[in-house]
Amino acid sequence: MAANTTVVVNSPQLTGLDAFCGEVFFNESLLLDNTWPQFSQCFIDTVVVWVTCGFFWLVMSCYVRHDMTSSEIREPLPFSGLNAAKFFCCSSLAVLNLVLLLDRVGEGDKGAAGYVGDIIRLVTMAAAALMTQYERLHGINTSSVSFIFWFLKVVFDVIPIYTLVMLKVYDGDVFKFVVFIAVYVLEMVMVVLYSFAEHSTAYKRGYKPVGKNPCPEVTASYLSQITFFWLGKLMILGYKRDLRMEDLWDLNPRDESDTLVPRFETLWREEVDRCMSKGVVRDEPSVSYNRSGSRVTSPAKHSREEVNERSYLREPRNQGVPSYTDFFDLSPLNVYRFKNRPSLYRVLWKQFGRQMQICIVQKLVSDVALMIGPIILGALISFVTTRKPEREWQGYVLALGLMVVGMTKTVFFAVSMYKSWLIGMHFRAVLISAIYNKAMRISNESKKSYTQGDIVNLQSVDAQRIQEFMMRVFFGLTTPFQILMALVLIYVYVGYSVFTGFVILVLLMPFNTYVAGLQRKFQERNLRFKDIRVKLVNEILNGMKVLKLYAWEPSFEKRVEKIRVREIAYLLKIAILYLCTGVCWNIAPFLVTLGTFATFILSQPNAFLDPGKAFVTLALFNILRVPMDFLSTIISFSVQANVSMKRINKFLCAEEMNTDNLDLVKDSAFAINVDQATFCWGKSHTPALKNIQLQIPEGRLVAVVGTVGAGKSSLINAMLGEMDKQKGRVTMKGSVAYVAQQAWIQNATVRDNIVFSKAYREDKYRTVLTACQLERDLDILAAGDMTEIGEKGTNLSGGQKQRVSVARAVYSDSDIYLMDDPLSAVDSHVGKAIFKNVIGPKGLLQKKTRVLVTHGVHWLPLVDEIVVLSGGRISEVGSYADLMQHDGPFAQFLKTYFTQEMESGGEDEDEDPEILAMKQKILDQVESVTSDGGATSGDDLRGRYLRQRNRSRKKSEGFERSLSRSMSRDRSVKAEQLKAEENQSHGKLISTEKVETGQVSWKIYWTYMKAAGPLPFAVALVCFGGFRAVSVIANFWLSQWTEDPLLNNQSQWGSEPFIDTNHNYLLYYGLMGLAQLVLLLIYNYFYWTRMVYAGQKLHDSLIQRLFHAPMSFFDTTPLGRVVNRVSRDIEVVDSLLPLLFRDCMSTTALVIATLLVILIQTPAFAAVLVPLMVIYCVIQRFYIPTSRQVKRIEAVTRSPIFSHFSESLSGVATIKAYRSLPRFVAESKRRVDHNQKFYYATAASIRWLQIWLDGLANVIVFAAAVFELLSSSVSGGSLGLSVSYALQVSGALTYMVRQISDFETNIVSVERLNEYSSIETEAEWIKQHRRPLPNWPVKGELIMENYQTRYRPGLDLVLKGLTCKIKPGEKIGIVGRTGAGKSSLTLALFRILEAAGGAIIIDGINIADIGLHDLRSRLTILPQDPVLFSGSLRFNLDPFDQYSDEDIWQALERSHLKTFTSNLHDRLDYECGEEGQNLSVGQRQLVCLARTLLRRTKILILDEATAAVDMETDTLIQNTIRLAFHNCTIVTIAHRLNTIMDYDRVMVMDDGRIKEFDSPDHLLSNDESVFYSMAKDAGLV
Repeated sequence: MAANTTVVVNSPQLTGLDAFCGEVFFNESLLLDNTWPQFSQCFIDTVVVWVTCGFFWLVMSCYVRHDMTSSEIREPLPFSGLNAAKFFCCSSLAVLNLVLLLDRVGEGDKGAAGYVGDIIRLVTMAAAALMTQYERLHGINTSSVSFIFWFLKVVFDVIPIYTLVMLKVYDGDVFKFVVFIAVYVLEMVMVVLYSFAEHSTAYKRGYKPVGKNPCPEVTASYLSQITFFWLGKLMILGYKRDLRMEDLWDLNPRDESDTLVPRFETLWREEVDRCMSKGVVRDEPSVSYNRSGSRVTSPAKHSREEVNERSYLREPRNQGVPSYTDFFDLSPLNVYRFKNRPSLYRVLWKQFGRQMQICIVQKLVSDVALMIGPIILGALISFVTTRKPEREWQGYVLALGLMVVGMTKTVFFAVSMYKSWLIGMHFRAVLISAIYNKAMRISNESKKSYTQGDIVNLQSVDAQRIQEFMMRVFFGLTTPFQILMALVLIYVYVGYSVFTGFVILVLLMPFNTYVAGLQRKFQERNLRFKDIRVKLVNEILNGMKVLKLYAWEPSFEKRVEKIRVREIAYLLKIAILYLCTGVCWNIAPFLVTLGTFATFILSQPNAFLDPGKAFVTLALFNILRVPMDFLSTIISFSVQANVSMKRINKFLCAEEMNTDNLDLVKDSAFAINVDQATFCWGKSHTPALKNIQLQIPEGRLVAVVGTVGAGKSSLINAMLGEMDKQKGRVTMKGSVAYVAQQAWIQNATVRDNIVFSKAYREDKYRTVLTACQLERDLDILAAGDMTEIGEKGTNLSGGQKQRVSVARAVYSDSDIYLMDDPLSAVDSHVGKAIFKNVIGPKGLLQKKTRVLVTHGVHWLPLVDEIVVLSGGRISEVGSYADLMQHDGPFAQFLKTYFTQEMESGGEDEDEDPEILAMKQKILDQVESVTSDGGATSGDDLRGRYLRQRNRSRKKSEGFERSLSRSMSRDRSVKAEQLKAEENQSHGKLISTEKVETGQVSWKIYWTYMKAAGPLPFAVALVCFGGFRAVSVIANFWLSQWTEDPLLNNQSQWGSEPFIDTNHNYLLYYGLMGLAQLVLLLIYNYFYWTRMVYAGQKLHDSLIQRLFHAPMSFFDTTPLGRVVNRVSRDIEVVDSLLPLLFRDCMSTTALVIATLLVILIQTPAFAAVLVPLMVIYCVIQRFYIPTSRQVKRIEAVTRSPIFSHFSESLSGVATIKAYRSLPRFVAESKRRVDHNQKFYYATAASIRWLQIWLDGLANVIVFAAAVFELLSSSVSGGSLGLSVSYALQVSGALTYMVRQISDFETNIVSVERLNEYSSIETEAEWIKQHRRPLPNWPVKGELIMENYQTRYRPGLDLVLKGLTCKIKPGEKIGIVGRTGAGKSSLTLALFRILEAAGGAIIIDGINIADIGLHDLRSRLTILPQDPVLFSGSLRFNLDPFDQYSDEDIWQALERSHLKTFTSNLHDRLDYECGEEGQNLSVGQRQLVCLARTLLRRTKILILDEATAAVDMETDTLIQNTIRLAFHNCTIVTIAHRLNTIMDYDRVMVMDDGRIKEFDSPDHLLSNDESVFYSMAKDAGLV
């Protein structure tokens, strides 16, 4: 743009760029010694043009090349009005620049620079016009490059425009002036046009918005993205009302797990391959033998033998699902490990390294802009000191420069921090997915090292810690750069004196490194105890009902408290380290400043600390204050993240289940083929199955039988690939359905559990329900098959859960069915119906391959083949007819079976006449095969069976009725509770987690303060306030120092008064630093220690309430929700809240101090401060409600992730058997994404806040500078103090609101803990003034007087006026249809349900008058489900250490466990494992029996104690009960009617009332009685 603004000198004198322009390129005096900033025409034609157009060509070429090589496919955008406007404006600009070029040619301009500049502009405008169409055709709805280019054009073209105006070109050449103005207007229009995005359903940078509520960021313009304006609608909505889940949009496709996880999986496999390429090392274990002759494998010694890794690699069985470990061919004697473990750090860097680099560059640009601020401040102080009227514009330009660099810093900082949050979010997504995938695949050996609680902790705590570290790490990474820049700039002002400050900083580094090492060590130990605590709490929650029934809560509460005390001890050590680092980094900026000034003053007698030196140095050190304050936080987070990363890395490298354990084949002669295979439950275990040879053709029904411990369940698991195969081969052809011995039920509806993701077909579904005897059960449920089942099937009986499990298998329509004793949990009639209708030769599965583990010998004649197991080996295989031809292992097994049944009274299955007949026939055959020619015990047995059969035959016509009536017996366990609770919510059992709304109540803050201790915490706050006040006073002292008249008098420099005055100022300045140090020490000590005690108190309160909570709370609350509070929320209170509150206090105090300093220095600033504060309050009012509510929802949506994870871990064998792992992985991803979108909204809202408040802060800086300039009496010291403080506001104002909001949103954890710390509790455990005698009850008399109860207030009565008397020593059986109230009566005896009316009196004492533990500890119950806890066998029998070893051994002997325990290496100290997993189901029930024997109470309640165990265990338990409790009062909820036929009396219940209560003989003598009809239906009369 030629304007002829400078004088052209003679051509011969011009060289270089001057010659190219035909005039001087840059004239400094013309620019600075002028009443306005005038640039030369050469500068305008070169720099102004070349910078902007050069940016266009350089960046756009890279941009287009990247776009052309990208694999992304995008749909073209339609030709819209917006696109047409862009094209028109660009074309118009090209035409106008052509006009300017022709005009220049006409004028005959002598310099070549003008022509070149015009040509460059012309070509660039034409290219920009073409780019508008290129972007449209390539589906780019917004372009960052184009926007930045046009923005730069507008900014740089300000120079020629104001030059034309100031030179009044419009007076001489109106045409040229109008064209220039038109060009500039069109450039501004282009900026406006590129501020909007093209709206289309096409992809935006490769992503297509999908879902009901697509993320607005996807379709936002570039300007909207970097300023976060796209978030405005959400902020407004959050201001108007409390946000709900449905208000949030879907996650940006860029951030979804489906986008991130596949890339991670690929990189992890590449990393595994890389490590394997470096070789593996074989560990050769030494082998020894114990006293019993069993082989013992000792820890391996490393053999430095390198093995060819490729021979040990193999592909995972399911290519659709990733695998996460070293795919080694593991054998029991050759264990291989990596020489170099795969690095999780390396994988994450490969995936996210480029994003992290971009983030660092953006942060560095922000830091440079931040450092320019003090430089401009120095120029501004210099300007004020040497102020000239004709150069007033320079002061305002400098003030404007402060705001411009502030805005630049704001935008780059916001973008970099937003990206860091996204990277943290991406880290968490891939890590949770990796942990989930790995947990589904770890080997049995690895499971010993990683319990369920440990793995859940990796997801809930460690992945979260890494995410929080990534949010902050980029802030800390550039701190060294900031320190270096600051030191360089300070050196420019004060010379070598800066090195004193530098030395102080350097000396702090070793100290910092040492403290970081201690923190890491303490954090690792703290996390170890945290894992143990969470695991223990998880187990306790799973077994809470047993704890309450046995009154064991205090013992387990002490265990949790004991672990927590160890945890707190390490937290206190960490707190002391925080004290050291807090004092160090808070006082460090002052020490550095003091050291620098002291060196400057003391090293030079005539040194004068002028305002420029003092306040530029102070401003630079103030800038360092925030990152240095934050450095200790960064160190803490980095230590925690490093520990967590290593833990996750180690877990991901743990051994997996070998995929060679099972081969899936498509072409085989057999459905299942086990070829000479040996299996074990881990490398350190001896083989459980040896030399198994088994071929099962398609369509066969194969039964697996054997004694307890023979290996039946192990064989099923081996077929599933869930055992380690040491040799041989297992192949399977076709799909698999699996019915576990302990049914796995999802927290979902009945229908969802049965359909299990298969397509729903009504006719097929109804057929399955009928065959599995579930139709009547659904009639009981309030919402039928849409009733929600609680976690682990909490609202179903054992039989119902097993039938749902069978129905799931049948509905799956698989090729192979593996069933591990599915009929043991149901009564004989239901079992018979399921066998006939489902499993048997004429059942729904008649054409399928079926492998059935069973204890029901009566079904064996109906199967195609029988496999007999003994001692882990197959002893015999064949059809029933073949095996009964000789006296082999099978015949001996049957003989043992009938002998044991005879000893137990033959009372297990004999209520069904058809089964009796089948058993009789089998018995006859056994007798004929095994007879030795003489009388045997079998004669008596045969006679018993003959008599039983004859009696049953008389009533055989009632069998069909018995099937329909008796099959409901196992439904009764929780039917009353189900009816009472589910009717209230139409089948919804699990309560929806509460989401608080509105502001966090001040009561929550007070709860937190009270937990910390109000008085010591108040001392900490006062000391902190004092520290900040002294800091401000020190800066005023510095201002006075720089303005002292004596010191400013150059004639006095170097004189004794000058030196004394300087030293006095320095002395008092140093004393103020000492005061700050003392106050910091006191503040940090009280603050950090009280924060630890606050966490301790809140945890103790939570645990105490949980142990005192009623059982109804645990029935309706998912365990994952409670564990989330015990793990994540306690972690927030322990680790995060103290850091947030500290930072919140620091920034708030800094902002208040800044505003006070500016107001004191410039009172007129109040005129601007008031409207600015109004705007600030408005922004805060918009931000905090949205941020707070989003955080609350995010916390609530976190629990389902862990609930699903825990559920998946419990059912991993079932999930893998059905090959549903990809679906469960996808569900885990879906839940993570659902949670992440709220975290994503939090990240965006913080940046929205920062953009607004940093903009406001930049206005404050500008206003402070302008008001100082407007004052005619302003001094350098005054301006320096005011503006140096104002510069701190830029970051501090945003950080303050963010910290306030973060603290408020994270104190939601206290709110959540407080919610559970105030739940309803049970009655008192002990009533000191109403305690019964120590030997109560002496007789065992039990009286009920018009007893009534309900499950919860407001619900219907479930027991309605029971009145009866049970005499001491009586044996009472309780029977009744489903929903009659039997289980409710059991719960009432233990006061799990409290009375709504009437009373229960035991030995003359109303149980409502005494404490719960005095009651529960004097009664004994043998529950249906055997619940054990991790810990020793001794602990599981006697958690209070009340009994001697002799008593325990006697109980073990009577419960038939003495021999087993004696053979254990640790005997009574044998670890039972998590939930008793080291023991079989039968052994667990016998341990529960041993508990019962130890208690020796006069009243025993049997709650269907043998309903879910095999025949042998049932026999042992029944015999022991008869012998050990012959003189006790026994109340039995009958699972089988015949088990109570010899009882003294039978109580028949119906609809919560006692219908009949008399002896069995008397009730049977009345053919009108309900009991008679039940016995008749059961074939007993």
